[in-house]
Amino acid sequence: MSTHTASAPRIRLGTRRSPLALAQAHEARARLCAAHGWDENAVELVPVVAGGDKVQDRPLADMGGKALWTRELDGWLAEKRIDAAVHSLKDVETIRPEWISLAAILPRADRRDVLLGASSIASIPQGARLGTSAPRRAAQMRNLRPDIEAVLFRGNVATRMAKLQAGEADVTLLAAAGLERLGEEGVGTPLELDDWLPAPSQGAIGIECRTDDAATRDALTAIDHAPSRTEVMAERTILEALGGSCHSPVGMLAQADEGARVRLTAALFSADGAERVDGSATLDAQDAAALRAFAADLLDRATPGIVALFTPEK
Repeated sequence: MSTHTASAPRIRLGTRRSPLALAQAHEARARLCAAHGWDENAVELVPVVAGGDKVQDRPLADMGGKALWTRELDGWLAEKRIDAAVHSLKDVETIRPEWISLAAILPRADRRDVLLGASSIASIPQGARLGTSAPRRAAQMRNLRPDIEAVLFRGNVATRMAKLQAGEADVTLLAAAGLERLGEEGVGTPLELDDWLPAPSQGAIGIECRTDDAATRDALTAIDHAPSRTEVMAERTILEALGGSCHSPVGMLAQADEGARVRLTAALFSADGAERVDGSATLDAQDAAALRAFAADLLDRATPGIVALFTPEK
C-alpha cells in the first residue's frame, strides 16, 4: 500500500544521464523512500546532460576538470529546477560554493579498481597499452610497470569496455563500485588495496542541496552514512590541502577506525610514475590541522617532479 500522500515531501533529484549516474540516482531514491516510508513517486529523478558527457576525445583536465561533472547540476540547483543533485564524490571538486551543502553520503561501496584485459599487473604483456584518462591510474601503473604505455580512454563504463574489446588498448582499469552498480560484478580482476590505491572518495555517492533548503537537508540527513562520511571527508580535506586537481596523480584511502579515527594511506606520483612518495598514519578525522599536516609532510618529502603537479595553498 502506498504511504505517499499529496502532503508528503517531494524531492526533485538531479542526476547526469549516464547509465552509472542513473543507477546511483535510483539507489539514492530507494534509500530516501525506505528511510521516510515514501512511495517512490515522492522522489522525481531529473536527468541533466553534463559537459563532461558531451566531449569524449580530450582529457578532462584540458577542458575544465571536475567542474564538467558538476556545473550543469549546480546551475539547475541554483535555479531551483532541482532540489538536490546526486554525484560520484570522486568527481566533485574539493572546494564547493557555500550555498551548496553535501547533505548525505551513502554507504561507500567497494573502493578498489578492477583490471580488465589481464589477470594481474604482473601478467600484462611487455609494452602493453593501458587505456585510461586518469593521471592516477596511468602514473600508478607506470610506477609498477614502466614498460606500459598509457593511451587516452574516455567515456562511460560500457564505452570503455567496448574500446578495450575493439583493441584500442590492451588493458584498462575501472572502479569496482561502478561495475557493481551496473550489475557487472565478476568482470576483470579487483586490485587489492594494499597493492593499488584508489582515487580519493572512490565508491562514494554524495547528495548535495541548497544550504538554505532546510526541508531537503533534513530529508537527506536521514540517509547519511556516518562511517562513509568520516572516511570521505578526511580524504577530501587531504586532497584540498595537497592542492590536488585533475592533473594530480594521487592515490588515497582512509578507512574508518575506532570512533572518529581513520587509518590513512596515500601515494603521490610524478606524471610518468617514475617518482613516488608514500605516507600512512592513523588520525582523528575531525582534526583538520592533523590532516593538513599529513598532506604537508607528503609534499615536503616529494620530488620537484611530483610537487609540480600539486598547488597547495600557501
